[in-house]
Amino acid sequence: MKVELLEGLDAVGPSTWQALHARTALRSPFLSWTWQSEWARAFAADGRMEIRRVTDDAGHVSGLLPLYEVEPGVLQLVGGADISDYLDVLAEAGREDEVWTALLASRAGLGTLWDLHAVPAASPTVDRVPVLAAEHAVQVTVTLEERCPVLALGESWDAYLAALSGKQRHELGRKMRRLEREVPEARALGLATRADVEARFDDFLVLHRRSRVGKARFMDERMEAFFRRVATALADQGGLRLWLLDAPGGPLAAFLCLEWEGTVGLYNSGFDPARAALSPGVVLLAHIIRDAIARGMRRFDFLRGEERYKYEFGPTPEDVFRVTLR
Repeated sequence: MKVELLEGLDAVGPSTWQALHARTALRSPFLSWTWQSEWARAFAADGRMEIRRVTDDAGHVSGLLPLYEVEPGVLQLVGGADISDYLDVLAEAGREDEVWTALLASRAGLGTLWDLHAVPAASPTVDRVPVLAAEHAVQVTVTLEERCPVLALGESWDAYLAALSGKQRHELGRKMRRLEREVPEARALGLATRADVEARFDDFLVLHRRSRVGKARFMDERMEAFFRRVATALADQGGLRLWLLDAPGGPLAAFLCLEWEGTVGLYNSGFDPARAALSPGVVLLAHIIRDAIARGMRRFDFLRGEERYKYEFGPTPEDVFRVTLR
């Protein structure tokens, strides 16, 4: 395996990047060319990047390690752990050990720290890199960083409800009935095309900024521009849906959901705080899960964060790790 050091994503190019992404085991949208390139454009345009490209003896790209410098001597994964829920090296499935062996050898003599956030437990980066690193005098630490509640979806909505505890089933039904009683005109609307997402994106932004202290500060001008570009691009690729709980007086709740490999990921949200007593977010989430089951999706990933409302739906937490190499 040969490792080349490149100075930016454009040196790899979208076609090569996406071809490798399709051959990886994770294939999450956070590692796609769309997400990574838009993130770099928005948040690292003036920063120093190090993209390590790993090719095999036949010249095929088998791995990519996209890093950017956050401070002198410290490199993190492109995508930013603050807005990307799963990050990792891009390595061809089944060749992860070869790719990491080459990457570890390529950093011989370097004094830099590779600080890899948001690495999912299923990644070989978590369990194989510490073993491989011992042969290259590289010190590796693996620490639990976060948990993602994940729900295995059944064959039907009724089967899903039957799998919930009695308390969970009662509370979900109670909240859905109350909103239906008090706002009978409310309707869940899932938007999947670029045009539809663009047309209603302002509704999402308004609810997002109003729903909780700090969200308006998070969704500044630069962040909004990033989300607009990436949301419409992913919708074009069939990888995003914007969900709204519409009502005559305006939407009550909204969710941005990412979709990949039979998974629906609950990425970002907003709701009308004036209608919080009606639990509009929980009700809309129930509609989204029901739709995911109807479309044959296998997993519903609530993504990072263990907020209480997520566990009302009966998921199981999956670990996400921080891996550092020095």
